[in-house]
Amino acid sequence: MVSSLGTFVNGQLVKGLLKIVSPETCNLNQLEFDLLRLSDGESYADEALFKPTAGEALPAELVIVVLSGACSLYAGNALWEGLQCRRDVFSGKATALYVPPRMHYRIVARGELEAAIVKAIVSDEDGVNEPVLITPDKVKRRLVGFLNWRREIDDIVDGSFPARRLLVGETRNPPGNWSSYPPHKHDRHNPPYEVKLEEVYHYRISPPHGFAVQLLYDEEHCESYVIHNGDTLAISKGYHPVVVAPGYQLYYLWALAGDDRQMQVKFEEAHAWVLAMEAVIASAQPE
Repeated sequence: MVSSLGTFVNGQLVKGLLKIVSPETCNLNQLEFDLLRLSDGESYADEALFKPTAGEALPAELVIVVLSGACSLYAGNALWEGLQCRRDVFSGKATALYVPPRMHYRIVARGELEAAIVKAIVSDEDGVNEPVLITPDKVKRRLVGFLNWRREIDDIVDGSFPARRLLVGETRNPPGNWSSYPPHKHDRHNPPYEVKLEEVYHYRISPPHGFAVQLLYDEEHCESYVIHNGDTLAISKGYHPVVVAPGYQLYYLWALAGDDRQMQVKFEEAHAWVLAMEAVIASAQPE
């Protein structure tokens, strides 16, 4: 489904690389999102990086997030062999690898493996120039919201990490709960009140036959999507709250890209009072 606000991809994951979000498939200019599924011993490498003509393309930084399984990762002259990662996205923090621009990389599955690859087009060479393995103990976990908008957020690549344009993390909603709430957006460059960032959501649901509802709207358009396990949403503008059905957990990998990597968002004025309510609830909690 394609909307004026973003592109919703209801794709089925297949063996090998599945390209989901790119400037060719939706209205994002900086951000790309791929899924990778490999069996034991199979490998994937970005072959374009090994070709002499690769320098003609715009450079990109990327983050590989292991969704499930075990693997060995190679980037530049560094290698990490036999990484035992989580069973699934609901059972622990992620293992991830940051790969700087113009660096070759390779992924080898050690059993069944599923990974997400997030890319951002970059125009300069500022930032870290070595690959960085992000192990679960380096992922920053925080609880956000209260009551039925309480959720768990894992920051994998946050503003303190010296990336060029990428911010990457994961959110988990308990059954029936909202996230990206109060509704917020980040589609205008108006710092310090709002910073323009493109975004991608990739969803998983447990049990997998459940569903969630994603809203995407601004002053001119309002759209809603029924989200199923494995769906992806590309967000170029608009408010984007999401709620999962009772009885089901929601996970989504989120990635943002922009020239300014600060998470400065604009909350919808009609619902921003909920932020004040959070402070009231927090002050009433027992020590």
